[in-house]
Amino acid sequence: MAGCAAETKLRPTPEAGILQNGKSSAITEQEGVRLTADGSAWRGSPSDLERRVTPVYVRLENQGQHPLRIQYPDFSLVGKESRFRYSALPPLSLRGTVSSRDAEAPPRYSPALATRGSLWVGGGYPYRPWGWGPGWYGGPWGSPFYSPYYYPPYYEQPLPTEDMLNSALPEGTLEPGGTQEGFLYFQGVARREDAVTLQVKLVDAQTGEPFGSLSIPFQVSTK
Repeated sequence: MAGCAAETKLRPTPEAGILQNGKSSAITEQEGVRLTADGSAWRGSPSDLERRVTPVYVRLENQGQHPLRIQYPDFSLVGKESRFRYSALPPLSLRGTVSSRDAEAPPRYSPALATRGSLWVGGGYPYRPWGWGPGWYGGPWGSPFYSPYYYPPYYEQPLPTEDMLNSALPEGTLEPGGTQEGFLYFQGVARREDAVTLQVKLVDAQTGEPFGSLSIPFQVSTK
């Protein structure tokens, strides 16, 4: 479809270290904190989320001595070539997000689904100068409003969805011995990067002092 955003999948590179789950996720560890990350794990709603943002599943296990701060500014994707740092987006900040297909999808030709002088919108109802409502109830060729052009009746779920909110990595403090997991959401990188590195800054939740960092490199694949 013209104007469609590419679906983004992040695959760990051979340098990523320990791989698991059919090489879709990778593991790294420092200062007693273990990070597991998977850039192709999304199975929730919307099913096309990877065409709109870049979801990354992470699991953090704290077997160290520091209480670990978990905040979105401590997570980022860094472009290998651009060196641009994409910050993790709080799920509620995605309200009103529109994919490129909404802005770029052209009108289509169809003699059977059209109304002259009407603009077809997402719900499949045309807007007319005299109001909103379904199209002509007679046959399209017999309609005085017939036109061979229409805008496709396409509806895209607004973000964030309930699945996105329920699956998001929560912010807070991960005490020693604890485990936390969830999804991070980043701006779409498919058309900008060939490779990115997930970076996690390790910060002591009590002192605010950093005590290390974790990195996992990924290749960016699209389809």
